[in-house]
Amino acid sequence: MARRPLPRILSTGSAQIARSRELARTAADSATDVLHPLITISKGLRRLAAAGRRRWAETPKDKRGPLLFLVASVVLVVALVPYGPLLAVITLMAAAAWQGRDRKPAEPEGPDESQTQRLQSLYEALVPYFSAAEDPAPLYTHGGEWEKAFPAYDFDAAGRITQLVIRYPAYFTDGEAQSRARIEQLLHAKSGRDREYHFSWDEEGNHLTVAVLAPLPTDIAAQRFVTAPGETVLGFTDPTQVQRTLPLGYGEERRDVPPVVWRTGIRSTEPHLLVMGQPGSGTSTLLRSIALQALQYGDVVIVEGGGTGEYACLTGRDGVLAVECGLAGAVASLEWAATETERRLIAANRARQAGDAPPEDTRRPLWILLDRPSVFSHLAAAEGRKDPQSLLQVPLRHGRAANVTVVVAEQFDSADGLSDAVRQHTRARVVLGPATPGQLEGVLGMPPHTTPVAVVPPGRGYARLGAGPVHRLQVPATPDPYDDATSAGDREAVLGLLPARTTPVDAETVSLSAECG
Repeated sequence: MARRPLPRILSTGSAQIARSRELARTAADSATDVLHPLITISKGLRRLAAAGRRRWAETPKDKRGPLLFLVASVVLVVALVPYGPLLAVITLMAAAAWQGRDRKPAEPEGPDESQTQRLQSLYEALVPYFSAAEDPAPLYTHGGEWEKAFPAYDFDAAGRITQLVIRYPAYFTDGEAQSRARIEQLLHAKSGRDREYHFSWDEEGNHLTVAVLAPLPTDIAAQRFVTAPGETVLGFTDPTQVQRTLPLGYGEERRDVPPVVWRTGIRSTEPHLLVMGQPGSGTSTLLRSIALQALQYGDVVIVEGGGTGEYACLTGRDGVLAVECGLAGAVASLEWAATETERRLIAANRARQAGDAPPEDTRRPLWILLDRPSVFSHLAAAEGRKDPQSLLQVPLRHGRAANVTVVVAEQFDSADGLSDAVRQHTRARVVLGPATPGQLEGVLGMPPHTTPVAVVPPGRGYARLGAGPVHRLQVPATPDPYDDATSAGDREAVLGLLPARTTPVDAETVSLSAECG
């Protein structure tokens, strides 16, 4: 069947509407230009009238009579003087035009002397990297013009660069990581090391955009996040990196902040997480935050190698199967986790073969949180016992199909103690605290597009989920509520998220124990 052409009004209507909008916009701009003096005078008259009303309201009542007599005398004199009314109208219009003028200070065009000097020095520093002896028309030369190389720039109130667009020649090897790293290091040093910069390379257009990143908020306390089952908020990042925001509470206020959401479950491509950091960087804080979120829909087993009691607040809570701090308890817990993973796989497989839905106990998520497992590896090697990390092979390999999620937190000085299974199956990665570019690339798989700073607040770092981009990360404040250094507000926030205590602390569970030794 031949296609019927669209009616003319449908095929040409959008173009006519666009032309009509353009004509209306042009007419409005022309009318504004023509009526600008009248608008200015009207605005000035309103300001003069408002000033007169304020003056009359501020005048005491016993002095209003003489004031009215004085005004009447001035009006009478003006009326009797030749050309007085005309001069009075002209004076009033001039005063109204002066009062109705735009009082905003005119912005200076172009950079000032100090800003020009800063751009020129930055241009001179880039000459050795963006120039070649055989280039007939080099863009970068000593004593050259920086205006052609920097088409866009922006400064803050202190005269420091906040955003800069840099043009570079096409023969620059922007596809090599080492070449790009040299330029980023130079720009970081010349623009200020105490700030964090984001570098965006446009290899097709030969442009590099440098932007100063605002500090991530550190006042986000632990709270219930608006997420779906299977979604865990690792922290919060820049608004330009993610397309989603979460409503958060700041006392009585509400604010939308972009999160880094980690998705787990049978359809997750990154079912397990590895957290690396320095001592005091916030790795235990992140594990506490994950545990509080996981307890909404699942069960949690916690194995702590540090022995500092960071997770004592979770002992005996509803959904917390164990909080282990000793080697014997850690081995028993991980053996049970491996057996439980196998049981779930068998039960789910039998249900699928029978054409039934998976059993309810296999669909409830099980979380295994390990903080510094290398400590138990050293203890097991000293006592000639089995390495607890070897028991993680089954949960790591088959955990996604069994709704079992493993989260491992370790410090950089003990990174060599992690097993190959942990390194291979933890595709979601987080690095917290200060770290060298080599450490970041070694854990995340690629360097971040931002410059790390030497001094960072606790819980500050980077996150990468699978093969995705590297995000800046700030973990929500989830401190140990039993720590004396915890503030009252943070303590109440964490205690308010804890489940009810259904098992006494000193009670012995049937399958798992909760002992720290």
